[in-house]
Amino acid sequence: MVKINYIKKHNKREINRRLFQYNFSMKNRRGWIRLMEVFISILLLAGVLLVVATQSSSNSNKNAIQTQISGEEIAILRDIELNNALRTEIVNVNLNSLPVEWNDFNSGLQNVRDRIAKLTPKNFDCQAKLCLMNEECIPNNLPNVDVYAKSVIISSNLDVYSPRELKLFCMSK
Repeated sequence: MVKINYIKKHNKREINRRLFQYNFSMKNRRGWIRLMEVFISILLLAGVLLVVATQSSSNSNKNAIQTQISGEEIAILRDIELNNALRTEIVNVNLNSLPVEWNDFNSGLQNVRDRIAKLTPKNFDCQAKLCLMNEECIPNNLPNVDVYAKSVIISSNLDVYSPRELKLFCMSK
């Protein structure tokens, strides 16, 4: 009887030793490493997709604003370009007084300033500058925001040929 108990106890001990000393992580080590690689790659892809998605949504918003402002600027400049009275007012500005800043439009270009102010939508702020051709035409006091610029060449009326560049700068409020 003693011998049988010894064998039973020995078998139990052997079974318990083998069962509880089994190292699960070491048997399929390559499998666990592959699983971790897949998990990390999924996390990296999700992070990249998140960054790209947030940037594309902000870029699409900027593109929509840019398209809207560009359309408004073209409409304003075309209206001035096709209006004989406004074109004559621009061409008659003395060459010595060029370039003309937006704040100086009150002196000789009041009708042009009023027309730009009338056609500018409420959610935009626009200002213009009148320059000679082939000169740098940037206003002195631009705010530090996204500024969208378009220009048109006003070259003559029925009496005078004197090419000028009217540049319109718009930004969202």
